[in-house]
Amino acid sequence: MTKNMLMWDETLFRDPEVFEIDYIPEQFNHRDAQIRELAFQVKPGLRGGRPLNTICRGPPGTGKTTSVKKIFAEIEDATQRLIPVHVNCQIDNTRYAIFSQIYRRVIGHLPPSTGTSFKQVIDAIARNIVRKKQVLLVALDDANYILYENEINRVLYPLLRSHETYPGFRTGVIAIISDMSVSLQGAIDPRVASVFRPTEIYFPPYSEEEVHGILEERIFQGLYPNVIRPGMLDLVVEQTMKTGDLRVGIDLLKRATLNAENDARRSVEQEDICKAYEISRYLHLAFSIRALKGEERRILQQIADMAIHTDQEMSAGEVYRFAKEQVEISYTRYHEMIRKFDAMRLLNLHYRKGKGRTRLISLRYDPERVLEHLGQE
Repeated sequence: MTKNMLMWDETLFRDPEVFEIDYIPEQFNHRDAQIRELAFQVKPGLRGGRPLNTICRGPPGTGKTTSVKKIFAEIEDATQRLIPVHVNCQIDNTRYAIFSQIYRRVIGHLPPSTGTSFKQVIDAIARNIVRKKQVLLVALDDANYILYENEINRVLYPLLRSHETYPGFRTGVIAIISDMSVSLQGAIDPRVASVFRPTEIYFPPYSEEEVHGILEERIFQGLYPNVIRPGMLDLVVEQTMKTGDLRVGIDLLKRATLNAENDARRSVEQEDICKAYEISRYLHLAFSIRALKGEERRILQQIADMAIHTDQEMSAGEVYRFAKEQVEISYTRYHEMIRKFDAMRLLNLHYRKGKGRTRLISLRYDPERVLEHLGQE
């Protein structure tokens, strides 16, 4: 038995980086058609023209971000004429924050933290791009996070129409959407729609066979031989397909291996996978809560607190009356947050059948899990 135990300084990971969510694999299968179409969309920018605007749409964990980052890496290797900028709208979800990230990529550092107006930021970006005869290509990842409070229009308008103020300023936009119920084109106003006119590229969910192949490749790259036996990989694939999110499977492999390593075992067992799944299955919840502002987290906490004490769907009005006792907030602002939580798949929002238009709220997750993740942030 002793020979099967890890020494204190041994590890099961050949390359732990392979299991990070933002890892970009060299071998990226099953998205050749989407990458070819993306390459076609950005090609005019390589010649100094304006890239074609694009929407990459598909459920979470279907390769949208990785495909865009693969294209961006190729652009950076090939030319300095086209400047690709990737912005995570879960983290940077206001106009100023998004343009600050563009400023950092173009200028080389973030704008001063105080005393710098938005006009100064966009002015510096545009003048620098025009002076160097470059073209800007901006990927708004998880753009559905900026659909509310008119933020999407406040971002797209200066990106796509600043050439009217700064002749020669050329920009293309790639919007990455992970919520299949969201219509980005339906959310933008006519002034933006007239210049946006995107092509949509669809990223379908991976099949069970494709998930198996992708996870098998990650295991080969990231773990030592026989750490994950075939039967254990089948279980990981089964759990991944339950969520429909490849990222859950990658995180599950990482956590299950850490569990085995912590017990000084040389291979992953079923108990390691089952234990890890109880955490990995809430990956979307953790990402979503991380993207919320302080006021939004407090309202979500009040919804979870109320949900613990009732086994029925709650009316939006009842939740508002309960929440405003702890958080000073207008009903209009509260309504915007509820719509945002619904779009982020944190809760379900629908209307009760019958007389009137009573809106009902129900959390998509166990309220205790919501409170647990809120407490971790």
